[in-house]
Amino acid sequence: MLSNVLIVGLSNACNLADGLDGLAAGSSVIIMIVMAAISYRADVLSCAIVSGALAGGCIGFLWHNAHPADIFMGDTGSLALGMGLGCLSILTKTEALSIIVGGLYVVEALSVMLQVAYFKKTKKRIFLMAPLHHHFEKKG
Repeated sequence: MLSNVLIVGLSNACNLADGLDGLAAGSSVIIMIVMAAISYRADVLSCAIVSGALAGGCIGFLWHNAHPADIFMGDTGSLALGMGLGCLSILTKTEALSIIVGGLYVVEALSVMLQVAYFKKTKKRIFLMAPLHHHFEKKG
């Protein structure tokens, strides 16, 4: 049950981060390299290989996503990256650590939840726009 919540939560959180050019892919490179190191250290070599492949795929994506972008990730890619992080954390038994490693995704998701809850209660906004990276974008 908790593993389902982790996978769905990380998938949707990564999807929320995919709104600024390269934010989801760039952060996923770092996250997957960390997960590859954790997997290798935990002697789960198949997960280390998958993590490395996901990091390499994101690096290749970033090359073609640079301005002017030739390709876009979309929901399919960002949901898959979040699901990959969730599954890798379950297979390596580092579920709690994945919340820290994927902290950017968690902050993005929490900013949306806070914004929606606060707006429903007070009809005022905490951030200029949610998710948080759009708030910082509006701030300049």
